[in-house]
Amino acid sequence: MVHRAIPPRHRRFARAMRSDATRAENLLWQALRRSQLEGLKFRRQVPLDGYILDFVCFEVRLIVEVDGGQHSESVRDIGRDRHLTAQGFRTLRFWNDEVEGDCDAVCRAILAAAGRA
Repeated sequence: MVHRAIPPRHRRFARAMRSDATRAENLLWQALRRSQLEGLKFRRQVPLDGYILDFVCFEVRLIVEVDGGQHSESVRDIGRDRHLTAQGFRTLRFWNDEVEGDCDAVCRAILAAAGRA
């Protein structure tokens, strides 16, 4: 993993977002934390290249985003995903209600994307 300098304001914003997570983000974090999902080590609200990633596993270069309605057809998200794909990451996006309705199915999709299913 290449370490990049993170501006202090991005670090502060990521910290604030960890304390103000949505219900869906908290639910998924309970499944991902402490390498509980097949040993994959996820971090949450990670600043990277000017973006804040909801969840990221650097080992398999997988980003997981949990989105509300404000992300529907977001041009910014499309540009962000394109940038991170160019950096070698794959991004999975789930709606809040998908996580809240069937977190197990979301975890299975994450495992499949990570090549662990």
